[in-house]
Amino acid sequence: MEALLAYGFLQRAFLAGVSIAVACAVLGLFLILRRDAMIGHGLSHIAFAGVALGLFLNILPLAAALAVSAVAAVGMIKLKDRAGLHGDTAIGILSSLGMAVGILLASLARSFNVELMAYLFGDILAIEPLEVGLTAGLAAAVLLVVSLNYAKILFMTFDRESARVAGVRVARLDMLLMVLTAVTVVLGMKVVGILLVAALIVIPAAAGLQVASRFKTAVWVSTATAVLSVVLGLILAVEINIPAAAAIVILCFLVFGLATLLKVMRLRAAPKV
Repeated sequence: MEALLAYGFLQRAFLAGVSIAVACAVLGLFLILRRDAMIGHGLSHIAFAGVALGLFLNILPLAAALAVSAVAAVGMIKLKDRAGLHGDTAIGILSSLGMAVGILLASLARSFNVELMAYLFGDILAIEPLEVGLTAGLAAAVLLVVSLNYAKILFMTFDRESARVAGVRVARLDMLLMVLTAVTVVLGMKVVGILLVAALIVIPAAAGLQVASRFKTAVWVSTATAVLSVVLGLILAVEINIPAAAAIVILCFLVFGLATLLKVMRLRAAPKV
């Protein structure tokens, strides 16, 4: 392990990967409990359009994807409220549009196909120092915002109407959570790629909810699952030459499977009333 960490590209990969893992694990819990797990999937398609736009305009793709995804996250809330659509309908409409725009931009400028593939499938071992700094900084900002609004978001997640009656600005927190998810999706692109970033948000959180009886315990289990999967996935990618993104997601799923098995065994062992 010490020999591996002697390489600068691996140090950057571990720092970026762990930062994103923690942010994804925490946000994923709130999204699953709110029945909004597909938001990550929808925003990843929109982020594809942002990446294509950044490459098309020759600007930092991460910054372009961040701007496009944040605007789209707000648009989902507005479309849902003003058009009277269910959340998954708004996600489906905007994610389909995002993918179409991304494909159009990719066809208009054929010179960046290889670089675009790196964002589609993830290329954490080639992450640049600027991207590491941006990723770690924004991931820390996401966690800070969640911690500052933790009690309100938790209240709203479990009892939305009571939170509204109690004076919690539910609409404002909805928008905040959507924007934070957009930021996290964009940051996760270099770790596992646009096509798999939703898995890093949903699977560790689902594993935490399978075995934990308290929300804070679920946070710790979810975070540990995501971080462990990223670290072991990177090690496997280097040692046996497999794609890091695929290794990370498969490890997440294996932990989820183990958590599900433990839950089933616990339920069977419980005394029947």
